[in-house]
Amino acid sequence: MPRSQSRWYGLLTLSVAATAACAQGEHETPGAVRALLSALADDSLQGRMTGSSGGAKAAAIIEHQMQLIGLTPAGDGGYFQRVPVVAIRSPAGQEQLTLLDGSPTADSLPAPVPRPAVNVLGLLLGSDPALKDEIILVDAHYDHVGIGPAVKGDSIYNGADDDASGTVAVLEIARLMARGPAPKRTIIFAANTGEEVGLLGTRWFIQHPPRPLDHFVANLEIEMIGRPDSLAGGFGRAWLTGFERSTMGDMLTAAGVPIGPDRRPAEHFFERSDNIVFAYRGIVAHTLSSFNLHADYHQPSDDVAHIDFDHMAKVIDAATRAVRMLADGPRPEWKPGGRPAPGPRP
Repeated sequence: MPRSQSRWYGLLTLSVAATAACAQGEHETPGAVRALLSALADDSLQGRMTGSSGGAKAAAIIEHQMQLIGLTPAGDGGYFQRVPVVAIRSPAGQEQLTLLDGSPTADSLPAPVPRPAVNVLGLLLGSDPALKDEIILVDAHYDHVGIGPAVKGDSIYNGADDDASGTVAVLEIARLMARGPAPKRTIIFAANTGEEVGLLGTRWFIQHPPRPLDHFVANLEIEMIGRPDSLAGGFGRAWLTGFERSTMGDMLTAAGVPIGPDRRPAEHFFERSDNIVFAYRGIVAHTLSSFNLHADYHQPSDDVAHIDFDHMAKVIDAATRAVRMLADGPRPEWKPGGRPAPGPRP
């Protein structure tokens, strides 16, 4: 077979190895994390740009993992939810990605070029007759910024921390939860595209939800957990954006889950990722992270070599405990004044 095809099958084999490694215990293992993240952040995926062949390869890896876990497909006829992304070229030759969603603005776009893109969606059905129609959304974005200006000879922006780490977490949380007991509420696990170019995948998800939006009671997004953050307490600990806005963070810390407040509120992390789209709709939605403002953000050096897999495994265990509480425990609520009013993204 061609070398590129051989490389591709090798990545799928690596993802199968991740499944086998994880199945050996009840907790997350650094080896399972390394295997799956190495596949998603491999150079052959060319930085997973939205609408690119590398992005399509990442979506196939994620789909394969959801099949192995046994999640119920929640896309348009499988695990894929097709997102109508198009490229618009300016008179100056610059290209911008946007949604072709039937809005007046989209209809007036000049000569849009389709760039096939998908969200990857799977679910675990709830088991409690009174709660199974309520939805917990656990998500991450799997896209990154693709190929860019070379830095020290490297032009592939792998996005190992941003956000292959979060995507791995979503899959591994699903794997741990699927081993039982069954959650009381239904959980949708989503790997979304287009976050880096305007939250495109999440905006489409909101317009075409796999379940009615009024059934969604909480959203936990996972973003950049590949390295410890000293302000969060270091190894194995994470923080929650907008911690003070709802009862979610209080519930988790009261139960001993090692997740605390965001110590950098001036960075506006609560408003800077996919969770904000759900929060604007009234769903209690936060992002879990341990981003420490490292200098490799959106650089080619955000690669597998800089990931702390022991830390990631511990954070995934903590996030799994958090998801279990959200699925089986009281609904989180906005605190007075905590729900954000719709507004421009910072």
